[in-house]
Amino acid sequence: MLAWVVLVLSGVFEAVWATALGRSEGFTRLVPSVVFLVALGLSMSGLAYAMRTLPTGTSYAVWVGIGAALTVAYGMATGAEPTSTIKILLLIGIIVCVVGLKLAH
Repeated sequence: MLAWVVLVLSGVFEAVWATALGRSEGFTRLVPSVVFLVALGLSMSGLAYAMRTLPTGTSYAVWVGIGAALTVAYGMATGAEPTSTIKILLLIGIIVCVVGLKLAH
């Protein structure tokens, strides 16, 4: 169970580093660049830890799914990305697939 918790947190950190990378403006802004590096390290470390006990394919798919869904949701919530019904439905689909991978494990 701990591996799943760490994996989910790693997916959250993936969204953090992806967002920070976008805000770093090619690593020309210090704070977003530092946030990117810290979040990247935590995200990758957590993914590596989870892969010690969980299958690689499942771990990676869950990690990417969580990170992608949260990154897009954050972008829509902050107005950086347009919001639409189809986007929301597709994000729900990603979340359902991530939960399905957990349940199928």
